Amino acid sequence: MLHDNDVERALVVMAHPDDVDFGCAGTVALWTDAGVRVTYLIVTSGDAGGGERGLDGAHMAGLRRTEQRKAAEILNVYDVRFLGYPDGRITPSFELRRDITRVIRQVRPQRMLIPSPERDWSAIAPSHPDHLAVGEAAINAVYPDARNPNAHPDLLSEEGLATWTVPEVWLAHGPSPDHYPDITDVADRRMAALASHTSQIRDFTELDTAMREWFADNAVRAGLPKGRLAERFRVVDTS
Repeated sequence: MLHDNDVERALVVMAHPDDVDFGCAGTVALWTDAGVRVTYLIVTSGDAGGGERGLDGAHMAGLRRTEQRKAAEILNVYDVRFLGYPDGRITPSFELRRDITRVIRQVRPQRMLIPSPERDWSAIAPSHPDHLAVGEAAINAVYPDARNPNAHPDLLSEEGLATWTVPEVWLAHGPSPDHYPDITDVADRRMAALASHTSQIRDFTELDTAMREWFADNAVRAGLPKGRLAERFRVVDTS
């Protein structure tokens, strides 16, 4: 596994605004604190989230993009991109693979963080079909597409985007986690980022308590000392 000091650029690909901040914001904070330049690629704008507020899809999408950018700045992430795919209707299509491949070749990350394409039956909520579809499209963009000059040839011939091999991918929300970053020292900041998503959170105090309990359980599973907090991932060598 790469050490953070050996990573200059990381790309986080998620389905919806707030997915980063629910699942991996503490880890992102650790990376940016270590000097890693992080880019977010959000496949949808979250237009189907929060209809109870009485906002139509376009207004909700605009609100959620604003919330995501605010959350990103708290973690020192300033490159946030949206693909604008329809919320709730993502498939791991050839077109989505091409669009993720484009950003991989633009950013040229040494590390990516994506949703696991595998469902975790022990916790059904993170296994949203959009998450699974984005995970499948993203890992296919990593291999074989981004490194293959014959995949999406227009990216090279028309846009000048040369191939790129991503050496390492971290999978979120999947089965068989094997890496537990200690986020204790950045927990308050990662929760502040999550709190930016006001359109999606009814009771932040309750959520904060529940998530810290989850982080504490992760830390116990990792064998960390009592009182520590951790997120969890499966790290895959994709070199």
